[in-house]
This record gives sequence, C-alpha cells and structure tokens, in this order.
Amino acid sequence: MESSAKERVFVITQDPQINFLLDRILAGMGHVVIICNTISSATERFEKLTPTLVIISEHIENQSGLEYAKEIFRRFPAVPIIVFAEQESKEFLKKAMAIGISGYLVPPLRTGDIQQVVDTCIGKSNLQRKWVLKESRRATASLQQKLDELEVITRLGHAIHGSLNLDSVLTAIIEAAVELTGAEEGSLLLLDEDTGELYMRAAKNFQEEFVRTFRLPIKDTLAGSVLRSGQPVLLDPRTPEKIKTEYLVKSLVYVPIQLNQNIFGVLGVDNRVSGTPFSDRDVKLLSAIAEYAVIAIENARLYSDTTQERNKLETILTRIKDGVIVLDQENKVLLVNKVAQTAFNLPAEDLIGKPIQSVFRQKELIKLLENKVAQKDSEWDEYTSDDEHTYSIQVNPIQDVGTAVTMSDITYLKKLDRIKSDFVNTVSHDLRSPLTAIMGYVDLIERVGPINKMQSDFIRRVQISVQNITSLVDDLLNLGRIEAGFDTGKDVIQLDAMIKRELENLETEFKNKKQKVELTLAETTPKTLGNAIQIRQLLNNIISNASKYTPEDGTIKIKVETEKEQLIFQVSDNGVGIPPVDLPFIFDKFYRASNISPDIGGTGLGLSIVKSIVESHKGRVWVDSKIGSGSTFTVVLPITNRKTE
Repeated sequence: MESSAKERVFVITQDPQINFLLDRILAGMGHVVIICNTISSATERFEKLTPTLVIISEHIENQSGLEYAKEIFRRFPAVPIIVFAEQESKEFLKKAMAIGISGYLVPPLRTGDIQQVVDTCIGKSNLQRKWVLKESRRATASLQQKLDELEVITRLGHAIHGSLNLDSVLTAIIEAAVELTGAEEGSLLLLDEDTGELYMRAAKNFQEEFVRTFRLPIKDTLAGSVLRSGQPVLLDPRTPEKIKTEYLVKSLVYVPIQLNQNIFGVLGVDNRVSGTPFSDRDVKLLSAIAEYAVIAIENARLYSDTTQERNKLETILTRIKDGVIVLDQENKVLLVNKVAQTAFNLPAEDLIGKPIQSVFRQKELIKLLENKVAQKDSEWDEYTSDDEHTYSIQVNPIQDVGTAVTMSDITYLKKLDRIKSDFVNTVSHDLRSPLTAIMGYVDLIERVGPINKMQSDFIRRVQISVQNITSLVDDLLNLGRIEAGFDTGKDVIQLDAMIKRELENLETEFKNKKQKVELTLAETTPKTLGNAIQIRQLLNNIISNASKYTPEDGTIKIKVETEKEQLIFQVSDNGVGIPPVDLPFIFDKFYRASNISPDIGGTGLGLSIVKSIVESHKGRVWVDSKIGSGSTFTVVLPITNRKTE
C-alpha cells in the first residue's frame, strides 16, 4: 500500500549513518523528514508539529526507546511508531508489540524493507483515520437527526402553548408527525360519541373531500383495535392490509390518543407509494406527538369551557338590573357592567386595570368605596347620584380577588318611603288637635257634676287610650323627622355624661320595680359627634326598654368602652328575652316580640327610632338575646375629635 505524499515522519536516533540513510529513503518517498538526535529536541519539536509517523531507536541517550514511545503514545494515541532494534530479539519484539508498536526494523537495513514497513504503517494509520472519520460522521448524523427531531418537537410545543386555535395546532401536530417519521400521509382520528365512529379531525396530504366525508367504524379496523386496546399498531410493508378507507397502504403506524384511561382518538401515519417501513422509533416518536395532541385538545376544551362560562357571566352581568363593580386587591377595576357604567356616566373605553380614582369622578363614591374596602367586611350604604337616583351599595370582600360592589337602584323605594312618611306625619299632626280636645273634655266631665264609679272607670280608660294614641303620634312624628333628615345639626357630645343624666331621669322607674343598675364606663370616654336631642332619645328608648322587660329585682347592666375609632354602648338585662324568630324584625316599625304580655304597653316604634338615630349618625346597632336569660343591645358610634364650631 502506497502512502500519500508529504507525510511528516519523525526520526529519533543518535546514529548519523542511520539518520542519513532514513532521511534519504523517506525523502525519496515524498515524506517530510524531521531528524531528532535527542529526546529533548524531539519533545520540543512535538510542541510545534504533529507527527504522521515516528521511527525511534531501541536506545537513545542511555534511555529505553520503548519508554519514550509510551510517552509519545500518551500524547498522540493514533500515531504509528516503528522501532529500530540493534539486533533481532523475540523478547524485545514482545515488549514492543505489548505497548502498541506498529513496525519493527533490524540491521542490515535495506531500502525495500524500510519502504514496505513505512508504507504499511502509514497506510494502516490512514485507514484507521478514515474509519474514525466515517464513524464520527455517522454518529454526528445520528446526533443531528435527534437534534432535528428535538427541534421539531420543541417547535410543536411552542405552537401548542402559543395558540388556542385547535385547527392550527392539530395541523401542526400532523405536519410534525409526517416530518419526523418521513411518512407520505398523516391523520388524526377522533371518536364521535354519538355515532361510535372515528372521523378525521386533521390530516396531511389527503384530499379535502375525503377528509370531510371520512368515517371509520371501530369494529374490524386497525384504528378501531387501537381505540379498544390502547396499544399502538405497526403495519409491516411485507404484509399489506386493506383498510376500511378503501385504499391500500404498504406501511402504517397507529398510536392511541388518551387522557388518563380514556382513549378518544388515534394518531396515524402511512406510506402508500414508497413502502418505506416504519420502526419502533417511529412508534415512540408518534406516541410522544400524540401526547401533544392530548394537551392541545384538552387546552382547547378548557378554553372553550372558560369562554362559555365567561360569556354566560357577561350575559348575566349585562342583563341584570343591578350594577356590578369588581376591584382587585389594589383597588383597580377588574369589571364594570353596563348598569354601573350608565349610573356613573362612565366612558365606553376599556376601564380594566385602572384605579378607581381615575375611573370615577364622584368623590363621595370614591371615599365610600375606599372606606368600605378598608373595613374588609360586608357593608351596606347608600349613594345618591348626580341625577338624583339613590343606590343601595353593598361592598363584599372576596378572598384572593379583591372586592365586589353591587348596586341596586332604590329610588322608587325612597320615593314610596317619603310619601309614606309624609302621609304619617300629616295624619299624626292632624290627630294632635282632636286628641287634645278629647283629653280636655274628659278632664271637664268631673267638674260639671257628680259621676258614679262606673263612669269614673270609663273616663280613666278613655284617658289611658288617649295617652297611648298621643305617645304613638309623638313617636311617629319623631321618627318622621329623623327619617326626613330634620334636626341634622350635630355637636360634640360626651356620651357618659348623657347616660348618667338619663339614669337620673329614670331613677323613679328603677326604684318602683326594685331593679339594680350597674354602670361601667371607660376611664376616659372620648367625645363623639351627634345630635344631643336624638342621642338622649336613643338612650331613653334603650334603657327604658330594658327596664320595661326586666322583672322586679332584676339587673340592668350598662357599659361604655372604646375600640379603635369606635365608641361602643351596651345595655344588658336579665328579662324575658326575644325569641329567635323575632330577632330579624325587632327594629321594624310597629313590630313587637311574640312573647310580650298584652299588659305591657308600647307602640312598637321605640327600637325603630333607635335604629334610625344610629344610622343617621353613621353607626350600627344590633341585639343578642336568649329566651329566659335576657337581651343585650349594642350601639356602635364613630369617635370624632372635631370641635364645635
């Protein structure tokens, strides 16, 4: 075997004659010869040049040439080395072969022998180099194929996660399946649950009419067997099989499309013309792509369900008569329906993501929303818009979302209430004159002549009835004035002082029933802003109410305390209590608990007046009660530091 020209041959010997001989022969063969007389010079030249072949003597500089050959092999494992031995020796030859020496020269040196050994070693080295290059290219090609496959799958993944259009995603899946397997055709079949047949949802290289009309039964078909068993099918080209689609395929792969244990489709590729066989690798690739199909179909289903639910929600929010506003945790708008947009005259532009300060121009509404959201509790309030419409606004915190605000137009209710109040006030006012006249004439009866015992009893009954009607009229007038917004002037008041004064006024009533009153006040009770007349009426109604329904020798506990920016006033008794069925209505007008004796007088307006006064002072009132154990009325009023003007 002849070697290629210009091979670089290192000659490492100390014998000038051998160096001269090898230089002449090797140069004549067309090689580049590098003569090295010492190991150090050879090592230095190796730093700059890579040898094609090395010829080294058995001994050099009193060292073993084989030991230095080992060093050369460590640096250049693929470079052949020829050893020039001083004499022929089997033992030396064994050592040389053991470390990988490629050739062997012994005296007498003949040109032909040298040329043959050199050509053999270089030729063998070239063959090894070509083989390594070939294997490297093959490995590189395999790696490149895997990289190409990975790129296609990555691209497919991006297509699936970057689009919610099921048609385009399934088309990308089929194209990837055909590209990765090198198939001629591809199809994605889904199960029609109504007919029990497979239909072609997406395809590659099929006629459009065929795809549109394609139907495949599950029974006695390869695709049907995949659907039933959940196992892939690989059709060998040596055993062509006619499918129910009326075309003959030479090779085919079907894999199931399944979510959990539910198999609802088949992904397949086939060759009809070339007959190129598919392999297990193609089955694995197709199975991986089928999982992408599952993700795409499931994403599309979830998106469709979400869209339907969102459309339903939007339809509901559009059709309902109440306004709806949803805010996030930073008081930015998430949703505003058309009723709310109309109520607040909001522009039609996109309001989502904007803070409420930039969406609503009504400062009163913004303040209301900010205060209610800050309380983190479900709250009711009222708001009157610029066009004189009154809305009942409820603010509800929603965990991990923000706040939902619902608005109901109660303008007509307010109007009815105003008409009712006007009517009651008018009637009550007109009743005062005849009641006064009746009472006056009843008082004069005894003065005009003697009356018997029965007549006296009748007169007393008339007086009691007139007094009850007069109290009812007074309560109605007071309630009407409060609800109409009269007497709205407020001053800074000291609640504890007013309570003590009211207890002094009711002292006779407590003594008559032998009731014990326990008063607990805070060390320093802060001031609050209120109407003194209304607050005195509130205190009188609650405390006298406790005395009225507490038996003789009973105990009434009154407590005042502060919490944050609130003043809390509580009155507890150990009276008859209020039945649970009556509690929701106890503050309604003319309502009296079902367990109250008819002998206990009352108009049923006292607690309704209390509630109206509390609400006009931006406070809250409620009652806790247990039958036979008594009741506790709690009033919460805001604390103020504002001084009287």
